[in-house]
Amino acid sequence: MKKALIILLTAFLLLTACSSQSNDQPANESKGKDSKITVWAWDPNFNIAAMKLAKEAYAADKPDAKIDLVEYAQADIIQKLNTGLNSGTTSGLPNIVLIEDYRAQSFLKAYPDAFYDMSSLIKPENFAEYKIAPTSLNGKQYGVPFDSGVTGLYVRTDYLKEAGYTPEDLTNADWDKFIEVGKAVKAKTGKYMLSLDPNDQGIIRIMIQSAGSWYLKEDGVTPNVKDNAALKEAFVTYKKMMEADIVNIISDWSQFLAGFNGGNVASIPTGNWITASVKVEASQSGKWTIVPIPKLKNTPNSVNASNLGGSSWYVLNVPGKEAAADFLAKTMGSNVELYQKLVKDIGVIATLKEAASGEAYKQGDEFFGGQKTIEDFAKWTQQIPRVNYGMHTYAVDDILIAEMQNYLNGGDLDKIMADAQSQAEAQLK
Repeated sequence: MKKALIILLTAFLLLTACSSQSNDQPANESKGKDSKITVWAWDPNFNIAAMKLAKEAYAADKPDAKIDLVEYAQADIIQKLNTGLNSGTTSGLPNIVLIEDYRAQSFLKAYPDAFYDMSSLIKPENFAEYKIAPTSLNGKQYGVPFDSGVTGLYVRTDYLKEAGYTPEDLTNADWDKFIEVGKAVKAKTGKYMLSLDPNDQGIIRIMIQSAGSWYLKEDGVTPNVKDNAALKEAFVTYKKMMEADIVNIISDWSQFLAGFNGGNVASIPTGNWITASVKVEASQSGKWTIVPIPKLKNTPNSVNASNLGGSSWYVLNVPGKEAAADFLAKTMGSNVELYQKLVKDIGVIATLKEAASGEAYKQGDEFFGGQKTIEDFAKWTQQIPRVNYGMHTYAVDDILIAEMQNYLNGGDLDKIMADAQSQAEAQLK
């Protein structure tokens, strides 16, 4: 009798344990699905604002979805991600995070199991081709491409006219033509052609991507400096600008803004995200137009289209990842109507190709003389050469910033490129 009772009790305990285990797992999964989706991003007036609109759009189908938007500076996001992923625990990490395209490959390669595969939920061919290389790895699509960093040449038409030129003279031009016009503008108006910060190589990155080239080879790891023809021409062009005395030398963002808002420069070669900052100075309405970015004159495959900046959204492999992936796929990954609001309300130019067919992309902008600037930027986005930003864009950038000063001070370009190559190889081992 005792033996029978013991067997019965043991069976009951085993059944209870199994029941507990089987109930715990669905409970955890359910908790992951029902809990709020946390999103990390920087810039409240652009990225966070865009996510607020995405949240509203998603609520139309899923009103009970809980989406928490958390703003951090980009540097803080990078630090928090690295700290969390290095620790091996996902506690405290968000479901969705915004990562700059220049940095994406370093995260995907360093933490290959940390990001959710979005390949079955979005179609890469629906986005601008140049956005796919930084957001994918080993044939899998991890990032949902977001804003375009497509560049344009913002030009003061009144300064051009005073110097004897028109915007057509700079349309589909090369950088040598840009310098020629800049010298005339400086002579006739006393205004500089552009502002440059010696510690920011953005304009060099614009030049080389227009030729389908980058600091790193196609593998995204091997330095591509010494024999990089596009990079050499970019250095030569940069020096020509400096020697032509058409550059307003600055040291920070506020001085950059003051250069064009204060009427001290005649053009701004940069990403489309500067539009809102240009339009802040209402007194300049009607005095600006935007033409395609100049190309490198002596590099045959250089085109009048390039990129500066831009970012994409990623889902982390943490509880709630399925819900987060669904949210992204149905908003930033496909919602054309949402992108119409994004461009009208915030100025986000999409890399989702279909978005460009919407009415919001065809509206003229009176500040720019009625020019259909969004439509132009959308067209130029599709022309941007695809490159692999790889893992070390900013590491090589730092090396080249120092070497540029050596070149401006009279150093031999071939030796400078060889030295930069050696430094990059040693640093990136």
